[in-house]
Amino acid sequence: MQRDSQGCHEVEAQVVSPAMGSLELFQKHRPTLLGVAYRLLGSVSDAEDVLQETWLRWGSIDEAAVVDAKAWLSTTACRLCLDKLKSGQSRREVYPGPWLPEPVITDRSIDHASISLAFLVLLERLNPVERATYLLHQVFDYSHREVAEMLELTEGAARQVFHRAKEHVDAGRPRFAPSEASHARMLTAFLSTLTSGDLSGLRQLLAEDALLCADGGGKAKGAATHPIVGRERVAKFLLGLARRLGGAQAKTTIELVPINGWPAIVVRQAGAVFAVINIETDGEQILAVRNVINPEKLELRTLS
Repeated sequence: MQRDSQGCHEVEAQVVSPAMGSLELFQKHRPTLLGVAYRLLGSVSDAEDVLQETWLRWGSIDEAAVVDAKAWLSTTACRLCLDKLKSGQSRREVYPGPWLPEPVITDRSIDHASISLAFLVLLERLNPVERATYLLHQVFDYSHREVAEMLELTEGAARQVFHRAKEHVDAGRPRFAPSEASHARMLTAFLSTLTSGDLSGLRQLLAEDALLCADGGGKAKGAATHPIVGRERVAKFLLGLARRLGGAQAKTTIELVPINGWPAIVVRQAGAVFAVINIETDGEQILAVRNVINPEKLELRTLS
């Protein structure tokens, strides 16, 4: 309570609460935050958990005291992602069989190369800080100074980490078809050989050192528990898989869907997604086939 200017009347003091972080600003930056979090974590559900926690923290601060909302939100989301990556390393080490990122449906405006399953698998070879540093600078165009602030590094250290990560990425960089149409053409030919049982045709499509990697998460019957390498072995395994699916042909449907930036094969059984088959191709040959059949990764949410 305080007295008025004449000292005659007591008036109630006004308590002004600080303005909380606005939903409008959070939503403005949400696509970028989701893009970073998904590429770091390889899981939409984990990325959305990070965004939810980022929103809760944003909603509890005084927005007027924040100089750069995008930097604050990006820093918070990245540090939460790094915490998740570090806490999940032991679980990843005991994951049953090969691990692949959760496939997502993407629109045409997204960057094809940096969202592809092949690229995300490559990023798995980097440690969490290297992965974050590379993505933030190379893909999302943050300066080395901004990255250093986000990851609590010196600018010099951020530059060193980036160059080390870039060397690893450049050494194993996936090859892509020159266009989405070329990729789709190879995928259609690949699907045709599988559905017709054409072993000779499939051999011609596959590179000599073709790789097959299947993620069943220990929950999918018949999933290869180790990567398969070599044209002949990959071709025979894939045709065997196609024959098993053919046994349930009345309940099986196949469609081409834009997954992680490129057309991919989505197999449904009785209406539910059974598998997502993605190819890595240079437009001339199929270099790798990645098959996600872990049911926990087949919700097929959209990432725009």
